[in-house]
Amino acid sequence: MRSIISVIGKDEVGILAKVSTLCAEHNANIEAVTQHVVEGYFSMTMIACVDDMDCSIGELQEFLDKVLPETKNHVMHEDIFHAMHRI
Repeated sequence: MRSIISVIGKDEVGILAKVSTLCAEHNANIEAVTQHVVEGYFSMTMIACVDDMDCSIGELQEFLDKVLPETKNHVMHEDIFHAMHRI
């Protein structure tokens, strides 16, 4: 099972490193990542395999919000992401 992780906010050094470290600490394997900085604002979307993760997706969301309190963060199951984007 995979999860979609997104982070949006004012750019600062280390955002990607913080998210990557958090994923590694909880055994979520990052499969793909894209990031952009536009006029000082950071946007990242990450796909992570969470089959072997030692916490729930909701708990990962809580941990991410603690690590990056100044950004808008979302962690959702891939199936929910696809359901939200069907027309």
